[in-house]
Amino acid sequence: MSAPETVDRVLLTTAVVLIVVAGACLLVRIRRGPSMLDRAIALDVCAALIIAGLGAKSAFARDPFYFPVMLVLAFLGFTGSVGIARFIAVRDRPSGGPRDDKEAR
Repeated sequence: MSAPETVDRVLLTTAVVLIVVAGACLLVRIRRGPSMLDRAIALDVCAALIIAGLGAKSAFARDPFYFPVMLVLAFLGFTGSVGIARFIAVRDRPSGGPRDDKEAR
């Protein structure tokens, strides 16, 4: 193995180790909470870590097979985050006041 290939393998191994450590910290954040929003953000970061892991696997194998899968996961992670944010915004809306401008008039 040549020197650039060795450096490449060391950097990719370091990236995978950091992704695994981030995943462990993420599981702690999901378990602890304390709020639903913290857990929702942690699940969004979980999708990003899965995408990063697939990218590292693609780099190790030098195979672009996982790129469309990564794109779909990114789309699903984004739409899931938006959906959760809308759900939390509706749930945490203060009651008793006008809900929009039409009711205020």
